[in-house]
This record gives sequence, C-alpha cells and structure tokens, in this order.
Amino acid sequence: MLQKMLENQYGITVEEYVKLDTYDALRGDGWLYLISKPTKEEEDLAELEKIAEHLRNYGDQNVPVFLQSKEGHLITTWEQHKYCVLANQQTEAQRKIKLGRKLARFHERGRRVPFQIERSSRVGQWKSLWEKRLEQMEKVWNGLLFQSPEDEFQRMFVDSFPYYLGLTENAIQYLVDTEIDDEPQETDSGTVCHERFTQKTWGPLNNYMIKNPFDWVFDHRSRDLAEWTRERYFHNFQTYDVELKRFFEEYQSISPLSPFTWRLLYSRIIFPLHYFECIESYYITTSEQDKKVLEEKLMRILRQSGEYERFLASFYQITDAPIKRLNLPLLEWLY
Repeated sequence: MLQKMLENQYGITVEEYVKLDTYDALRGDGWLYLISKPTKEEEDLAELEKIAEHLRNYGDQNVPVFLQSKEGHLITTWEQHKYCVLANQQTEAQRKIKLGRKLARFHERGRRVPFQIERSSRVGQWKSLWEKRLEQMEKVWNGLLFQSPEDEFQRMFVDSFPYYLGLTENAIQYLVDTEIDDEPQETDSGTVCHERFTQKTWGPLNNYMIKNPFDWVFDHRSRDLAEWTRERYFHNFQTYDVELKRFFEEYQSISPLSPFTWRLLYSRIIFPLHYFECIESYYITTSEQDKKVLEEKLMRILRQSGEYERFLASFYQITDAPIKRLNLPLLEWLY
C-alpha cells in the first residue's frame, strides 16, 4: 500500500520494505524513504523543513529531506490517511560514534540557523511550563488529600508529592537565579534540540543513522545534555558516572560549556521529570495493565529518591564541571 502511495503521490518507485524501529521505511535507488503519519500542522513542517535544509547545507548527511507530493504539499492524503515522507541517502552508520562530539557539532550547526524560529521554539519557556505542570498536579493532589486513598498508587502519590513539590521549586529557583545572575554567552543562543534526547535518538536503526526532524524543538543546548544525562542515570544508576564523564569530555572537546549552560543544565536535572511523567501517565491511562506497571515504577522512584539526591549532589564533580572557577552554586541541603 505504501509503495503504491509513493508511486502515485510522489512519482517514486521503491524496491523493498524495511522496518526501522517506529518507522515504516522503503528502499529504492540508494535512498531510504521514511513514511510517517504527521502529528503537526503543515506550517510546523514547513519550519522543520527549513531547519533540515540548513543543517544539510552545513554538512549533516544524516538529516533527511522532506519530500513534497506532486501537488507541492508536505502532507499528502492517501486512502483517508495523512502521510509525510522523508528521504535519506543510504549511508551506513559508523560503528563507533562519539555521541558527545556528534551532538556538539549538531548544536553548533543548529545555532547558525539564519531565520527566526517561531513554531517549534521553547527558548525561555521552561519556568512557565514547569509551573503549569506543578499547578495541575497540585490541584489533583489537593483533591485527594481529604479522602481515603482508593489504591496503593494514590497513597504513594499523596504521601510523596510534598517532597517533589519542594524539588520542583528548587529547580525553578535555580533556573530563575541563573537568569538573574549569569550573562548568557554567544554559545548560549538557541539551537536545534530534541524533545527528549537519549542514547537511542539517532539510532543506529538497522545500520542507518537518522536524525528525525519530528523530534526537534528549538531550545537551549542544555536541554539535550540534561535529558541525555537523565536517561543514562535511570538506565543504570550504578554505573552512569563513567559514561557521563566521557560524554561531557567529548562534547566539550568541540563546545566548552559556559557557566550559564552548566547552571541551566543542572536546573533541568533537578526538575523531577521522571516523577511528573509517572503520575501524569497514571491518571491519563485507562489500561489496568499500564496502571500496574506505573504503580511499580512509582514505588521504584520513591525507593531510589535518596540515590537520586546523591546523583544531584555529585553531578558537577562527575562531569568535571569547574565549580570554583565558574562559581557554580550548589544545593546546600544536598550536602
């Protein structure tokens, strides 16, 4: 069906279907075509297309091309479904990639975007987004305070929320102080980042390294550094330190971090995103099976909260941040 759609709407003939993780992909003439069902408007895609073109022009061969249909649209409708097609020339992913260096280069290219980013920009919005999430959760918590807990999850949430409220306020305060005390440098300008950058964001998927524009937001580089750090910590909270040290060394061999970046990055790690997502997911899902999984996850989060405090207390040391030279403030209560 997708082969037919490519032929009919784009005039492209492909040879075979390839399953790449969450993508439907087809191969033909040395190109890989990624088919996705867009969750964004055509205007959002037009902005992402311009960013992708900029990154390719600056030499990033792993950024795909947005294809326009025969009618000249980025979104095409075929058999009552909407599709968007990205095309990538088939180059084998390198076996050993120094992810820190690659990300630094990506950010350097991204901050040279020569036009105004509007639709996908998150620059300067962290504080209001965090406050909004906190407010919504506090409302739910207040509503549960004076009733008997319906289940174990609710009991854990009611008991633990004041602690995570405090942690979130710490994150917001650290962010606010950074914006007041520290002068952003040239390297602190907005760049192309990801909703959630992790070890697996760029693949390789079946030996292809693909930088998917649907993952992108325009933000401060510390967003990606913080989210990669968070994912690595939770991936293995006993051995994360060696990985962190290496990654930050690699990154800084291309782009040394400014005091402003270190502090924004730290504020984002303090923000207990893992806790928020667990609670929010529980109250959104209707699946009993998912609820059970989330209950176990929350239990694990609460059991490891002391370990997370130790991680926060040692983060600057592990990553060799020049605490004294850059005058990076520490969270007193952690020590």
